Amino acid sequence: MKQDVIISRDLQHELEAAIAQVRPDRLFVLTDTTTHTLCWPLIRVYPCMADARTITIGTTDEAKTLATLSDVWTALGEGGATRHSMLVNLGGGMVTDLGGFAASTFKRGIAYVNIPTTLLAMVDASVGGKTGINFRGLKNEIGVFSAAQSVILDTRFLRTLDAMNLRSGYAEMLKHGLISTSEHLAELLRFDLEDVDYALLQQLVAKSVAIKEKVVEADPHEHGLRKALNLGHTVGHAFESLALAEGRTVLHGYAVAWGLVCELYLSATRCGFPVERLRQVQQFVRQTYGCFDFDCREYDRLYDLMTHDKKNTAGVINFTLLADVGDVRINQTASRDDIFEVLDFYREG
Repeated sequence: MKQDVIISRDLQHELEAAIAQVRPDRLFVLTDTTTHTLCWPLIRVYPCMADARTITIGTTDEAKTLATLSDVWTALGEGGATRHSMLVNLGGGMVTDLGGFAASTFKRGIAYVNIPTTLLAMVDASVGGKTGINFRGLKNEIGVFSAAQSVILDTRFLRTLDAMNLRSGYAEMLKHGLISTSEHLAELLRFDLEDVDYALLQQLVAKSVAIKEKVVEADPHEHGLRKALNLGHTVGHAFESLALAEGRTVLHGYAVAWGLVCELYLSATRCGFPVERLRQVQQFVRQTYGCFDFDCREYDRLYDLMTHDKKNTAGVINFTLLADVGDVRINQTASRDDIFEVLDFYREG
């Protein structure tokens, strides 16, 4: 099923239309504690929400667990949900990932709608039908491909975001720029994240979503082209998992931004990616996201985390690299020594 992605102009009308398509017997809204406070009040006044029951879970990626998933299933069951019910996921990527998985597996699948409230969720997590939870310390280890009934993107919600979460989402937009065109990458590198122009940001979000949609439509289950969207994520997920294990959780987009620098270096040494472009992106990432702090004693741990990445085959670490902006090379491999060289480059800057 192709996902209906809507750049919102009238959220109430669009949400009413999405619900009317299903005509659910019961309606549930999943939020986290933050979006329950900041975002739920914006839609609870709509007539279509009058009988909706809310389910609220914890915030941050640490809540993206089997235990939380079980809590959501329990709340659906105790609330009388049937196969004809609907779940509206109102929140960031953690809420849309976990809520989508809960909906896709409860009673073998109920309809769901995503209303992403963070930039990261708008341009990444809520589009493309990937759902899931973290398991045994590994990011998104358990999940299914299952498209939402609708994804409604309303950039008004971005005004509720703090600067760090805005930057986190922007890293995925930067990735989309790298796999598309030099012109789009240039406008992303020029955008002022200190003094945000929300009208311009909405235009950039629409471009970003269109890039991802085009890739996902061509390869819905990640057999080939969709692997382009993994740029920066092999190293990025390892950084994220290490930080989680050490109790210093980092935002997903920050880890991806750091991973982009690492994987562009690998792209330069393996595929001829222009060094000048690498330096441009490296400078932007350093200024915007700072640096991930680790030392050479953690190289083996990071390498081991990369070997558990879902993109691998037969234990061989698999990268998506670039020969140039928009010139994607999937299924690239690297040795332990290559990866240690990448980590050296990142730390030495």
